[in-house]
Amino acid sequence: MVTDTELQLLRADIESRLPGYLDDLRRLTSIDCGTYTVDGVNEVGRWFAEQMRELGADVEVVPGSRFGDTVVGRLGGGSDGPAALLVGHMDTVFDEGTASERPFRMDERRAYAPGVSDMKCGLVSGVYALRALRAVAGVGGADGADWLPFSRLAYVGNPDEEVASPESTPLIAGEARQSDVAFVLESARANGDIVSARKGVADIRLHLRGRAAHAGVEPEKGRSAVVEAAHKTLALAALNGRWPGVTLNVGVVSGGTRPNVVAEEAHLQLDLRAVDQAAMDAAEAEIERICASSTVPDVSCSIELGDRFAPMPRTEAIGQLAERAITLAARLGFELRDVATGGGSDANGIAGLGVPVLDGLGPIGGGDHSADEYLELDSIVPRTTLLAALLLDVGRRGPP
Repeated sequence: MVTDTELQLLRADIESRLPGYLDDLRRLTSIDCGTYTVDGVNEVGRWFAEQMRELGADVEVVPGSRFGDTVVGRLGGGSDGPAALLVGHMDTVFDEGTASERPFRMDERRAYAPGVSDMKCGLVSGVYALRALRAVAGVGGADGADWLPFSRLAYVGNPDEEVASPESTPLIAGEARQSDVAFVLESARANGDIVSARKGVADIRLHLRGRAAHAGVEPEKGRSAVVEAAHKTLALAALNGRWPGVTLNVGVVSGGTRPNVVAEEAHLQLDLRAVDQAAMDAAEAEIERICASSTVPDVSCSIELGDRFAPMPRTEAIGQLAERAITLAARLGFELRDVATGGGSDANGIAGLGVPVLDGLGPIGGGDHSADEYLELDSIVPRTTLLAALLLDVGRRGPP
C-alpha cells in the first residue's frame, strides 16, 4: 500500500523537477524523428539510454535494419517483487523539417510541438517517475537498486511504433514474457482517460489485375481493374457494422494509366479494426471472399497483409489494474476513468501474451499527428505522480 506521505513525497519530487522535464521535452521535440528519419530517432534513443544509465540500468541498444535502434534499459531490483515492463516510443509521424517549422512553444495552458503528446511526454514521464521512486526510497535509506519495488524492470524505447512496431515487436514481446505487468506510456486521451482496451488494427491491400485495351477502338477487349475495384470498394464498405465494433475503411484507391486505356491494374488500401480476435478473423475471411469473387470477368485479385496490432480486450486483470490507478488518482485529488479506444499501440501485443497492461499513462494531450498537437501543462505533475505511485503500488502488492 502506498501511504499518503509517500504520495506527497512523490509529487513534491516531480514538481521540483518540472523545469528539467520541460527542458527535456523541448530538446526531444526539437529533433526530427519521424519513423523514417533514422538519425533523429537514434538521437532520441541516445538521450533515453543516457537517462536509463543515470538510473543505474544496464542498457542494450539493438540496431534496426530499416528503422532506428531499439533501446532497452533493464534495472535489477533488490526486492523479490514482480517483474515489470514500461514501453514508450521515440518516433513520430512527421516529415523531416517539421521540428524547425513548428518549434516547441508554450502558453499558459499548453505546450505545442510535433510529437509533444504522441509521445515524447510519456517517454519523459517514465524517466521522471523512476527518478521520483528512487528519491522517495532514498528517504528511507535505500541505496543501489534497492529503491526499485520490483525484482526486475525493463523500459523499452521503441523506434517504429508509428508503423506498428515491425522490428521492435520481438524485443518487446521478449521482455513482456519475462514480466508480470506492463505499462505503455502513450499520453492520456484528451479528456484525461487512460486506456484499458484497444481495437486490433490490420493494414490490408488488394491488388487487382485485368486487361488493357483501347477505350475508344475496342473497349470490349478490355477488363477494367478500376471498375472491379469500385465493386469491391462497395462490398468492403458494407462490412461496417456486420460484427459489433468492426470498422473497415477503404482509404486509398488507385489504378489505371490514361483515360483512353481500359485500366489493367488497380489497388485498394484498407484499414480494418476489431474489438476481439474472433471478429477480426471473421472480417478478414470476408475480405478474402470478396477478393476471390469478381463482378468484372477475368479480373484477378491478390491480398497483401501489412502492419497489424492484435486486439487488446479489457480482461479481468486489466480491469483490476485500472481500478488501482483510479483509486490512486482519487487520493491524488483528480478523477480518472479507463476507456476502450480504436487506435492500436504496443499494448495490444503485450495483452495478447496474457500480461496485464494499462495504456495512456502519460500526461494529457491531443491533436496527435496534426499541426495542432498539444500537451496540457498542468497534467504533467499529477499524471507522472500517478505513474510513480502505480509502480510503487504494484511492486509492493503484486499485479492483479
